[in-house]
Amino acid sequence: MKNYELRYNAPAPFGNENLSQYDHKNPHNIPDDGWEKWSLPIGNGYMGVNIFGRTVTERLQITENSLSNPYCGTGGLNNFCELYIDFNHDNVSGFERGLNLNKAISYVSYIYNGVKYKREYFTSYPDKVFVTHLTSDKNGSLSFTVRPEIPFIKPYLFKEGDGMGKTGEVKVNDNLITFFGEMEFYKILFEGQVLVKIKGGEYKQSGNTIEVTNADEALIITAVGTNYKLCREVFTQNNAKLKLAGFEAPHKKVSKIIEDASKFTYSELKERHIADYSPIFERASIDLGGTDNQKTTDTLLSEYKNGKKDKYLEELYFQYGRYLLIASSRPKTYPANLQGTWNKYDSSPWSSGYWHNINVQMNYWPAFNTNLIDMFEIYSDYFNAYLPLAEDLASDYVSRFFPENHEDGQGADGWIIGTGAWLYTIFGMDEPFHGHSGPGTGAFTSKLFTDYYEFTDDKNILKNITYPALLSMSRFLSKVLIKQDGKYLAKYSASPEQEHNGSHYYTVGCAFDQQMIYENYSDTLKAAEILNDNDKLLDEIKKEIDHLDPVIIGKSGQIKEFREEEYYGDIGQYHHRHISQLIGLCPGTLINRNNPEWIKAAEFTLNERGDESTGWSTAHKINAWARVKNGNRAYDLLNMILTRCTLNNLWDTHPPFQIDGNFGATAGIAEMLMQSHEGYIHLLPALPDNWSTGSFHGLTARGAFEVSLKWKDKIISQIEILSKTGHDCKIYVGNAYSSEDYPVENGYISFKTVPNEKYIIELSYNK
Repeated sequence: MKNYELRYNAPAPFGNENLSQYDHKNPHNIPDDGWEKWSLPIGNGYMGVNIFGRTVTERLQITENSLSNPYCGTGGLNNFCELYIDFNHDNVSGFERGLNLNKAISYVSYIYNGVKYKREYFTSYPDKVFVTHLTSDKNGSLSFTVRPEIPFIKPYLFKEGDGMGKTGEVKVNDNLITFFGEMEFYKILFEGQVLVKIKGGEYKQSGNTIEVTNADEALIITAVGTNYKLCREVFTQNNAKLKLAGFEAPHKKVSKIIEDASKFTYSELKERHIADYSPIFERASIDLGGTDNQKTTDTLLSEYKNGKKDKYLEELYFQYGRYLLIASSRPKTYPANLQGTWNKYDSSPWSSGYWHNINVQMNYWPAFNTNLIDMFEIYSDYFNAYLPLAEDLASDYVSRFFPENHEDGQGADGWIIGTGAWLYTIFGMDEPFHGHSGPGTGAFTSKLFTDYYEFTDDKNILKNITYPALLSMSRFLSKVLIKQDGKYLAKYSASPEQEHNGSHYYTVGCAFDQQMIYENYSDTLKAAEILNDNDKLLDEIKKEIDHLDPVIIGKSGQIKEFREEEYYGDIGQYHHRHISQLIGLCPGTLINRNNPEWIKAAEFTLNERGDESTGWSTAHKINAWARVKNGNRAYDLLNMILTRCTLNNLWDTHPPFQIDGNFGATAGIAEMLMQSHEGYIHLLPALPDNWSTGSFHGLTARGAFEVSLKWKDKIISQIEILSKTGHDCKIYVGNAYSSEDYPVENGYISFKTVPNEKYIIELSYNK
């Protein structure tokens, strides 16, 4: 694999720096925002850290995803800590900083007064710590002060009387700094510890800081934690003050993490980190012919915006999305939220929530097709934790609005989830004609569990996770449909966030809801067949599925967003950022090339919707154009992501920063190179002209296949398939022919496989 790095020749600039004086709703209006646009993110799921790379005072901003206030228009995730290191090195030369994606290590180096200083930073998943290592090329030249700051504690108030105060204090004992406090609304107890170890020199306590003088080398180990537990009790407890009642304060946990990590040398900690992270990162790669010319990342972006389509930058952006998912969604930590695991505010924009009308789904698309399936495990755990509340919300909704269909008993009405969700609660469906998304939101979420099974081919996942989620969602959906004109339609329906004449538009049976209900029903029936289940609900699903009418073509040739529209744009915003009428195209599988008329209508709809939009919307359109097999249009949207929606640290911007655009675009690049949603593996289905020669390694397909590929002048020369479970393999290769071992019939190669066996197929073509 190539080396992939973000590089810069200056520290992050000072902009939006005063934490008590800022515009948290519009940080993108500040042109030199050091955090949003220039800091470098590292993370291990337990925490996220932003590295600024400064030489006078380094700023290391730490996030822990459970440190949150409730969402009430203003609340949300809170900045855990600002860790400052005062070096007082001004007027330096030879400055370099960067982030190596292959090893997940950030670095800073420069020369000051003839001495070369170097720092390395990483967050270790196996040791649950943030590690800072300081060296110089002259013994005795390291002098600095370490000082943490707990942001937004009293007397700071977000809003008078909102009950969302925060307390905190800092204590120093020998070479250990401890900072701790409480978020008052949920009574979240938080603690961080910073251990400073040095070789040579000396250290002393000075107030709430540790001063180091004349050291040869320094190792700073940071651990953080709260008393939060991802469990059902948190979601089912209605009293905010009791959600964490009885959960142990984090002191023992954090102390044990520090104690265990301190037993290792820096080299050992680094080795353990790389041994854990790098094999995951190296599972998949793409080679489009890019060359690392050592240019700074902001220079690459600037040149790209001016027409220089650098393939290395495109490869780097793909791998950056994979890096960010590994950094923000490891097993047993927290799911990746709207900002991944990074937040500097008292309340992040949109509260760093889990938004279920596309954003959280998009977060996990690259988990499935770029060989990071284990990064989805923690969302599955999150679902299991909120499920009882989701069942209660479904029961409440059905009993109020469909009382004739209500059944008593836990889960008897299935489960639902509305748009918003957090680590402490979830929204249900809004009252009819009050929200902006219909019941398809829940089915949109259950689609994740279908992908979870199909990409792993793991029958235990199907039996214990996927099928129960699908069947229960079908149970809810079957209760909120009405029969109208021979169709089964969602009675209370809305296309996410779409407005007409300035107000959200409400209807019956819009495309978003009908397509997602169809997807959930279809997936439920397939799963039931595999498991030989005969639940009585299945007969009802079979009766209804062929009368959902999920795709309707209008008079313009468009796929209708609303049943009552005739021509495209009759209802709703013409260029709306959501393409909800195409959700059955991607991430759904209903609209596919087995129905060319639907594909043609989808392409027309994409053209009318237009390309220009927010970051995540542009990413969705990359995937959509890939699914209609138009590689050049998908590439145009990737260009738009990089020229209009990408900040200098490669974070996606809505604006402001939200991470789903990074994840969605990474998945979209993979979809351009390989698809598997139509019952077979389709290689290079949407290859743009600019990628005429290249290769990829380790992309994943449904059926638990890892696929590697080489092509030249758009012609595939070699396919390598690793079958993880022994699933039958079918590959579309077009007009290729092959050896006797892999004959091509009607453009397809089909063969049986053995678990964990590799298959290499050399292709030839008729001239």
